[in-house]
Amino acid sequence: MKTVNAISNFANKYFALITIIIAILAFNLPNQFVWLNSHINILLGIVMFGMGLTMKPVDFKLVLTKPLPVIIGVLIQFTVMPLSAFCIAKLLNLPPTLAAGIILVGCVPGGTASNVMVYLAKGNVALSVAMTSLSTMLAPLLTPTLLYLLAGQWMPVNPFAMFFSIIQVIIIPIVLGLIVKRLFPKAVEKSVQAMPFVSVIAISGVVAAVVSGNTENIASAGILVFVTVILHNLSGLFLGYLIAALLRLDVQTRRAISIEVGIQNAGLGVSLANTHFAALPLTALPGAVAVVTHVINGSILATIWSRKPIVKKESNLEQDTRVRKSV
Repeated sequence: MKTVNAISNFANKYFALITIIIAILAFNLPNQFVWLNSHINILLGIVMFGMGLTMKPVDFKLVLTKPLPVIIGVLIQFTVMPLSAFCIAKLLNLPPTLAAGIILVGCVPGGTASNVMVYLAKGNVALSVAMTSLSTMLAPLLTPTLLYLLAGQWMPVNPFAMFFSIIQVIIIPIVLGLIVKRLFPKAVEKSVQAMPFVSVIAISGVVAAVVSGNTENIASAGILVFVTVILHNLSGLFLGYLIAALLRLDVQTRRAISIEVGIQNAGLGVSLANTHFAALPLTALPGAVAVVTHVINGSILATIWSRKPIVKKESNLEQDTRVRKSV
């Protein structure tokens, strides 16, 4: 068991490095990885199944007991990320496929890796988990609708077909994970430690599939894709924190909202692009690049914040008590 924990911790710690190495290998040895293209939905389903295995009722307790921060965070996520993607697409005058691809990344829910990053950043982990869970459950409705409204001018979007795709790729695996956990709690408790490693392998497989199948497109549009994705990611991280600060939320909540808003489930974006825009492979590129860059930028930000102590403001009562004691 210690070995499994060590491997999972290693996978979490070096997630960004692992995906970068896999991406480089897939770019230089595409024939070795191209077979993964037909398994993207399965790989993402494995990640979502693992999410279902680790979900607990307490993850949704915060939504009921202290709903305001969760609602604010999810609202920021489903407004800032889609709209910033739309503005960047217009600003950089992106070709239709890349424009739709980055907007798709902006419309998907938060990624599960964000929870680990919020923990490392000394943020509000409970809020992070609640936001990831709620945004994921809202994805079947919000992701197709937002994509239809914002990307419809570049290419035809069928929101109903996408709704059912998200149900199949995300909701069903999560529900299956919850059912398995309910029926076999002891077995799940023993095996759940391995899920971070399994998730890293699955996400790396998604990256390898897209990169290996688009080596020529990456070579021709690589710089533009990277600039687009990095601008979008940094916009989410910055605006998430800024809006939370303007609303006078505490520092731990600001950090959680910033990372939750900026770190998207880009693997879902790749899966949806591969399913609904298969004839336009460039649409999946922003998602593949985002899988790597989101983890890198989020990890760097989490490391910086982890070194900054959080100074909590005293309440008026605490100030009065301290003054009286000093007297």
